Amino acid sequence: MRAPLCCADPAQLLDLATIEDPHPFFARVRAQHALSRVGDTGVHVVATWDLIEEALAREEDFSANLTGVLVRGDDGQPAALELPATGANQVIATADEPGHKVHRTLAQPRLAQQPIAELEPRLRAWARGALEPWLAAGGGDFVPLAETVPARAVALVLGLPDRDVADHRRWAMMGGDMLAGDVSVARMAEFGAETGRMAKYLGEHIGAAPSGREPGPDLPLLHALAWGTASGRIALPEAIGIAIVMFGAGGESTAALIGSAARRLAQDPALADQLRAHPELISRYVEEVVRLEPPFKFHYRAVRRACELGGAELAPGDRLMLCWASANRDPAHFDEPDALRLDRRHAKQHLGFGRGAHFCIGAPLARLEARVVIEELLARTRRIALRADDPPVHARSIFVRRLERLPLDVA
Repeated sequence: MRAPLCCADPAQLLDLATIEDPHPFFARVRAQHALSRVGDTGVHVVATWDLIEEALAREEDFSANLTGVLVRGDDGQPAALELPATGANQVIATADEPGHKVHRTLAQPRLAQQPIAELEPRLRAWARGALEPWLAAGGGDFVPLAETVPARAVALVLGLPDRDVADHRRWAMMGGDMLAGDVSVARMAEFGAETGRMAKYLGEHIGAAPSGREPGPDLPLLHALAWGTASGRIALPEAIGIAIVMFGAGGESTAALIGSAARRLAQDPALADQLRAHPELISRYVEEVVRLEPPFKFHYRAVRRACELGGAELAPGDRLMLCWASANRDPAHFDEPDALRLDRRHAKQHLGFGRGAHFCIGAPLARLEARVVIEELLARTRRIALRADDPPVHARSIFVRRLERLPLDVA
């Protein structure tokens, strides 16, 4: 075994240019080695499909618990920030077995294909209602629309009042702040305070939800969390943590997907015309956007014990960045990996929603929301264009691939 190779320039991971377009960076890392360490942080970029699949299959070596994150240190270089174990960062996607199975069993029935499909009329009505004034104005920033529909959808699944949508949207979009890698101390303090308010709000709603018997899949997730708490299956901090994760995983990620899908249509009028003529291809289009621009560029794994991956030695306390955004463009796995193709034989065979035991339980909802919004957008326009004097801006985050501004002109 050997020591892991170092990225040619680890600090590039935090550069604004890499955040706006991370794919050249990931291509360079893949070319160097499937696993590369980030400076002296103990964090290792896992860049290829095959090595990510291997890591996902080895939970005895690699924990899903979120124990630390990569940040910019005082010297401008990457550094590792240790995180305390809390109910909010050891649930669902960041939980190991047996806890992960318990959390998933509570949440999965409310996010399965059939109950989610029944939400389509309401989601379509929301999309139309949000689009009408935007279209009447000739367009503008598309991001508020892309954020509001997912925030309302998450609240609906949880069983929260729609009147609080402004709070829900704000909470959904701050989920990736802790993982952004380049957030000021002041902003982290704001994030902590707002998370506290969010936790109090969700705890009150969980406490008010019926908990006497196990609810069916037609009832909101908060009912299942209240029952799980009352029956001793989970503790209240876990229940609140699951609800918090649903905001980020279901709100921010879907808003990111919808924004990326709209931007690509504005950049490619011929593609937009093709989808208008063949709306049955929109589902395939959504899958290609997820593959090419996964809303979450990576997830962490914590090294449990001395082991090796890709022939490199790893130590307890090291961390892996499983880079979905890199693996989804791995030329060893995809023909024309950088091309958007609507004729891929296995359109859903990508890592944009993760893989294996931690595959995103909200994938059916995200796919439905994105398809509905894009269908409605294309059906109501003849032309979608970027504004040359007002370019799109991505959230300054190494973790989430989300647009903060997307000014569009439409006709």
